[in-house]
Amino acid sequence: MNVINKESYEEIRTFIYCNARPLELSLWKYFFENGKKEDVVKSLAFYQNKDGGFGNTLEADSWNPNSSPYTTLYAINILKNIEFINPDHEIFKGIIRYLENTEYCNEEGWFFTIPSNDNYPHAPWMTYSIEENKIQSIGLSAEIVSFILTYCNSESNLYKRAESVLEILINKLNTTDELGEMVVGGYCVLLDTIKRMKLEKRFDYESILERVKKLVYDSIERDISKWQYYVASPSRYINSPNSIWYKDNEDILQKELDYLIETRPQNNVWNITWSWFDNNEKYPKEFAISENWWKSFKAIEKMILLRNFKRFEI
Repeated sequence: MNVINKESYEEIRTFIYCNARPLELSLWKYFFENGKKEDVVKSLAFYQNKDGGFGNTLEADSWNPNSSPYTTLYAINILKNIEFINPDHEIFKGIIRYLENTEYCNEEGWFFTIPSNDNYPHAPWMTYSIEENKIQSIGLSAEIVSFILTYCNSESNLYKRAESVLEILINKLNTTDELGEMVVGGYCVLLDTIKRMKLEKRFDYESILERVKKLVYDSIERDISKWQYYVASPSRYINSPNSIWYKDNEDILQKELDYLIETRPQNNVWNITWSWFDNNEKYPKEFAISENWWKSFKAIEKMILLRNFKRFEI
């Protein structure tokens, strides 16, 4: 069985220490060197704006300093991944304040892109688009609703708004055919929240489960030769053996673990599988910086995956 040995681990560790931002370095230390989650929170707080939302190139494909729902969700997921659960903390209070007051939402949820993205270096998919928002905002809103249902006061207006959006999202799941990987990923998170918060009786949970299982299975790219490009590999939805999606996709996930170990460049970390395409020429320096930031973040993500599946020799 292919594993990450000590030499490989040290090569990856060296890259992180030499290239990562303080935030990603704090994440590395937390996950692999017994670092403190409070250090991650301190680093993350620098990206939070006065309105409570997040911007400032936290998500490296959008250099917009202004708060957006998408970048705020990026921060939420970091907090979730380090299991920092403290609704009384200022960083949590700010997020809730932003989600309550942002103009970038409507009765169907929160918006994926915002107009001011266009004023700063960004990947083409971060360009403001009303039409694109109609699809991509589904997955974004599913994850934001999950956060609100988990951490907010059930008597609050924000919680009630989330309940309303939840009903719309469940309806869209059964009526919308155009669902990209971000949307499918959002429903995976939402389904887990519905079960964890014991909300199954509100919906036909088993029917929803089967629908999402099929979406996950069909969304996974099973042609290994295409994994060098930006496609939905199994780990897009499965990050541990405890995942409910693992059973139906065990063989292809194990192949991805082998693939990751075999394709890592020597003395380096994995390359990212995307570029800014048409925007590369417009923002060449910014993309080069973004690419390096992403390599650190994605290396941490992949190392967590490999460790969760016991692919560490050390």
